Amino acid sequence: MIAVLLNPASGTTETRDRSARVARLFEAAAADAQIVELQSGAQAADAARSAVSHGAAAVVAGGGDGTVSSVASVLVGSMTPLGVLPLGTLNHFAKDAGIPQDLGAAVATVMAAHVTSVDVGEVNGRTFINNSSIGVYPDIVTEREKLRKQGYRKWMAFALASARILRRYRGLVVRITAEAAIARARTAFLVVGNNEYETDGLDLGARARLDGGQLVAYLAPRVHARELPKLLALALVGRAKGHHALESFAATELHVHTPGRHRLRVALDGEVAVMTRPLRYRTRPGSLRVIVPAR
Repeated sequence: MIAVLLNPASGTTETRDRSARVARLFEAAAADAQIVELQSGAQAADAARSAVSHGAAAVVAGGGDGTVSSVASVLVGSMTPLGVLPLGTLNHFAKDAGIPQDLGAAVATVMAAHVTSVDVGEVNGRTFINNSSIGVYPDIVTEREKLRKQGYRKWMAFALASARILRRYRGLVVRITAEAAIARARTAFLVVGNNEYETDGLDLGARARLDGGQLVAYLAPRVHARELPKLLALALVGRAKGHHALESFAATELHVHTPGRHRLRVALDGEVAVMTRPLRYRTRPGSLRVIVPAR
């Protein structure tokens, strides 16, 4: 049996039609699939645990990166593979894993059942499949969610939240210990990626591989928060590295201290949690089995 967990809050497609189409596609493929419509993305992890306990041959996450990450956190270290139906807005993990964005092709990929092993990152016991960050981004997400509760649509809320936070954000001081090296800097953000991200040009934000067995940390110690839109513009035209605004380094483990702060907001794959310092990051190479197209 294949458990298919659909998040109704993902993307922009009308939920009823999408769920029916997913069911038809699996039925046409003669699959023994159980379609589970989640009431919210917060239910994804519990639904995945239930599916595993009932002997599911695979657990398929139908939604965006948050849903995929929640399901993956349950499957890490197990033999149960993760399938992905990219139904979110950006679908970063699916794109980096080579999973088709077309729904029919994604279902066909699940049915072909070609499995590979990829890495995940971990911070203070919480896993992430894309990246984790502290600094300006978690604050923007927190402000965005406040605005969404007031009735603003997602992207308008994000734009307003970004303008508010960037205008007053002063940055944070971080001390990073990574494999015997220690660095200290004031920065608007620290992003820890599960493997290396492209930071310049048209492939900005993409990863060439998910099995490199490393974390890559990014920070901008010479950039004020209000200058971040300029840094993004430079990255889009392939000039961020040339201006030495963005620094990065790779490690398998790193500890992050934020002097004067006992608890801080941490973003993991777009969701925000509050954690106690120090933050202990590590990579877990090859710990997640994912269904991908055969190459």
